[in-house]
Amino acid sequence: MAQGLRQIAALPDPSARRSTSAPAERPGDLTGPGAARVIGFVYESRPNVTADAAGLCLKSGNAVVLRGGSEATESNALIAAVLVKSIEKVGAPADAIQFIENPDRAAVLALLEMDRYLDLIIPRGGEAFVRLVAERARVPVLKHDKGLVHIYVDAAADVAMAVELTDNAKTQRPGVCNAVETLLVHHDIAAEFLPAVAARLAAAGVELRGCPRTLALVPSARPARDEDWDTEYLDLILAVKVVDDLDEAIRHIRRHGSAWRGHRHQGPPAGAPVHPRGRRRRRPCQRVDPPRGRPPVRHGGGDGHLDLPAPRSGPVGLEELTTTKFVVQGDGQVRE
Repeated sequence: MAQGLRQIAALPDPSARRSTSAPAERPGDLTGPGAARVIGFVYESRPNVTADAAGLCLKSGNAVVLRGGSEATESNALIAAVLVKSIEKVGAPADAIQFIENPDRAAVLALLEMDRYLDLIIPRGGEAFVRLVAERARVPVLKHDKGLVHIYVDAAADVAMAVELTDNAKTQRPGVCNAVETLLVHHDIAAEFLPAVAARLAAAGVELRGCPRTLALVPSARPARDEDWDTEYLDLILAVKVVDDLDEAIRHIRRHGSAWRGHRHQGPPAGAPVHPRGRRRRRPCQRVDPPRGRPPVRHGGGDGHLDLPAPRSGPVGLEELTTTKFVVQGDGQVRE
């Protein structure tokens, strides 16, 4: 958490951004961001979110009211207390970070109705929790949906690379919303790829649930049920389906994915012609929604993103937590 906060601190200050545009019909400056806001951040589990959310909100010039899950109240309260002491030391107002210790869900419901005091509510947690916040809030909500991420392994894919990508996407952090949940494999490469990836995933304790064609190649897999294609496991479980071509893979993703759920497309080997490879890779990216986003918090390299993807928008970073102020300067022009 400390390392993540140091990385946030090192990012460019979004309040310093400024762009100027002065076409003849609209002379003036575009200056941002606008005034500081108060963000209510309600979340479940993972007490590291306390530090991440506070750091991003403070860096973007906002005050934040935090309310974590009851299962981590004591950890959250201590982390928040350390953060408050830290900002006091540098002369920032202590009230810029506030933590609600009341574990009763009624506290969350009360927070959701404070439209006079809060400018935005950000929920982070399970699907039912996020839905509750969205339904009950009188404050604007920036919410995320569950993530049903797909990987499609093309007939021309590099098998070793595809195995590595699949293993990483499933086992690196299986409990987060951008972990892969469904693997789609072109039938021309399935006989070579599926036994290899199954052995790799079995070593990591991953349970495979496959279609009939998958079971023929990986007898250790369990038969997949209809609901498996719509399930966000958040666990070491992976649904696997053999498809006839890219079009079938895209139809599957469109049917079972949500507005922002991602996919990964494993393209041809590096030695393939550039233009055919480029067309092959662009095609699924144009026809389905965005690929797997950032992990829950990734600050390095100018990212500074919190895993709160709004539909079709991607992860929320510092600039997304600011507003923009338009300052127009002129010499007496009037509307004609």
